[in-house]
Amino acid sequence: MTNLTSPQNVAPRRPLVAALLSTALPGLGQIYNGELNKGLWLFLGFALGGAVGGVFATLYAPSALMAPLFALVTLLALGIWLGSIVDAWRVARLGEPTPRRDWQVSGFYALLFLLGNAALYFGLVSGVNAHLVRSFTTPGASMTPSLLGGDYFLVDMRYNCPLCKEHVARGDVGVFVYPDDRTFYYVKRVIGLPGDHIALRGRELLVNGERVSSAAVGDGDRIVVAEQSGERKWRVEWMKDKSAPDVEWVIPPASVFVLGDNRDETKDSRSFGFVPLADLVGKARQIWFSKGPAGVRWERIGKTID
Repeated sequence: MTNLTSPQNVAPRRPLVAALLSTALPGLGQIYNGELNKGLWLFLGFALGGAVGGVFATLYAPSALMAPLFALVTLLALGIWLGSIVDAWRVARLGEPTPRRDWQVSGFYALLFLLGNAALYFGLVSGVNAHLVRSFTTPGASMTPSLLGGDYFLVDMRYNCPLCKEHVARGDVGVFVYPDDRTFYYVKRVIGLPGDHIALRGRELLVNGERVSSAAVGDGDRIVVAEQSGERKWRVEWMKDKSAPDVEWVIPPASVFVLGDNRDETKDSRSFGFVPLADLVGKARQIWFSKGPAGVRWERIGKTID
């Protein structure tokens, strides 16, 4: 049996090693220093605090508080991580040499690193992204003016499923699997539901014979049209120099009809057809970051997506 009190088993902890281990995984440096309980609590605080706080900020907090709460949760998680690094370095530097336990070997630290990161990624990040909230970005201008190229927005994944409280409705800005390449996600506005009759009379949109479009206002080389479905209102854009043909569709069962808000510069159901209802995975909720050619667009951060 190993004698834990023999001189060869008593050695000071190395501050650099402790700090690097906590850099790789919050709390791992504390475990290296022999503070198993502290290390586990730091890891749990970083993982669960960040995940639970982030979900609350993005899904349950009022829209006006989302951005500051999300930033606060992020700073809190970073604070726990940095605090773990500093504490591990300090304890290793100032602590007295202690007996090395049988489990304090490099292989054990490597195993904890792999298990901890697997828990973070597969248990928390993947679970949250699949079932609660996920971040997407818009690379182009197909949803202008609602979403601009360079907008990063949060999508509510508690949507369009048997136990979900919120179901698909006309006017939703939905994220779905692109029918022509299922490795991509698209974001468009849901215009029609199964069985609906959709008609475009030039720039005027009708759903089941009722006008969705209302006032049109010129804006440079574009025409901005207000649209409304029930209580939901949004704006769309058309190019002045482009004609809009008269077309009609009847939506088949288990499908939806989607359009981009930038009606002349988008690929939507007019080109790739109806979207299977099962492929609609989430509803765009709020912009959490935005950057354009001139830099960060601060005025868009926290904006609710209508």
